[in-house]
Amino acid sequence: MTVESPTLSTYSSAADLLAVIQPDEGGRTLLDPATGEVVGRAPQHTLADLEAAVTAARTAQPGWAARGHAERSALLNAAADAVEVNAEALAELLSREQGKPLNGPNARFEVGACAAWLRATAALPLEPETLVDEEGTKAELHYRPLGVVGAIGPWNWPMMIHTWQIAPSLRMGNTVVVKPSGYTPLSVLALVAVLNQVLPADVLQAVTGDREIGECLVAHPGVDKIMFTGSTPAGKAIIRNSADNVKRLTMELGGNDAGIVLPDVDPRSIAEDLFWGAFLNTGQTCAALKRLYVHADVYDAVCEALTEVAAKMPMGVGLDENNVLGPLQNQAQYDVVAGLVEQAKAGGGRVLLGGNPETGKPGYFYPATLVADLDNDNPLVAEEQFGPALPIVKYTDLEEAIKMANSLEVGLGASVWSADPAKAREVAARIESGTVWINKHGNVDPRIPFGGAKQSGYGLEFGVEGLKHLGAPQVINS
Repeated sequence: MTVESPTLSTYSSAADLLAVIQPDEGGRTLLDPATGEVVGRAPQHTLADLEAAVTAARTAQPGWAARGHAERSALLNAAADAVEVNAEALAELLSREQGKPLNGPNARFEVGACAAWLRATAALPLEPETLVDEEGTKAELHYRPLGVVGAIGPWNWPMMIHTWQIAPSLRMGNTVVVKPSGYTPLSVLALVAVLNQVLPADVLQAVTGDREIGECLVAHPGVDKIMFTGSTPAGKAIIRNSADNVKRLTMELGGNDAGIVLPDVDPRSIAEDLFWGAFLNTGQTCAALKRLYVHADVYDAVCEALTEVAAKMPMGVGLDENNVLGPLQNQAQYDVVAGLVEQAKAGGGRVLLGGNPETGKPGYFYPATLVADLDNDNPLVAEEQFGPALPIVKYTDLEEAIKMANSLEVGLGASVWSADPAKAREVAARIESGTVWINKHGNVDPRIPFGGAKQSGYGLEFGVEGLKHLGAPQVINS
């Protein structure tokens, strides 16, 4: 089905977007984490604003559901068109607010992923499943819209992760109320404004504000499901806060992803993929490679090759076209990374690169850091750093490496690196995580389900299975 496209506004710069989303007066000021300069002002919504948004979403939902999959998918494709028309302005605003550079797998990449995810979600097939079809019984499994979805997102990939929540929710006939992180609300408000050029009124709304807004969204009886991406402690609070309404949840929580390098690898051939697995978005990625276990036979060679790659990656202000690494997004995260690296040094770690941030300059810049010769219980290994610092642990016995990889209470992603695909798959099957990649790390795909194990959460996103998690299963038995 095709949908007649409205005339789209084209925003030529971040300033044009800000003119649409900023309040006329007041609001909260957001600063560029690379320069300390003012980016813009975000509205501070009230509980009355939240109530109005949920009420409007509930009112709009039956009509949206009645459009059916074909029309909703066509509108998602039209929304992708709107993102692409405004891609450069969105990327500029994202770079200034979040800090990530325009180039590399960063701001332009993220905006492009938003459009790609909208299109891929629109294209996913979802047909009724015949369970039994025999004389006297025909049972089919259908998925109906849930109602209103509350989407609470993080500050590291604000546009992309909210698109992961918005696209399947809308495709399944739900309406959505978005609550972005207080660190990056402008990026999400701009994305919602662009999408709403195409979508019907009140189908997608955003509310910004402090923690009370998020808590009330979670507990609101008019919200049927919460999708949350963030830390495990915050996820546990959401689970408790949603219990009285028996609300459905998809929780993508913290991770501390392990990578195991087997002794048969060519260190130089995997070094760049190892680097981006760990340092994507300057390490601020839930499913980034955060602890690397390397067999003794190739340990020195892997350390050397990885150091050579990391040393060549330019870090700086995101709007400089040369940079591919940026600052930490906020002071609190900078302090976490700096503190863990200092503990690694104190624990006998050998700094291969970095670990020496400059002081007295603007921006939360922490250099790309590699620390070798660490024990598995060192805090830089055992705690999620969520930044540009990778610990490297030597092992000699594969059983011990698998045990170390499985030793934490989180299991979002993991990876195995080997020249032998069969051996890699054998090891992968023994790792306790929602996804295990082979010879890559963190490569998500809108067609492939993604979710965590253990305290990294539950529920699936992406693919047909992800759509099902945004629907209410109904069996029709005749």
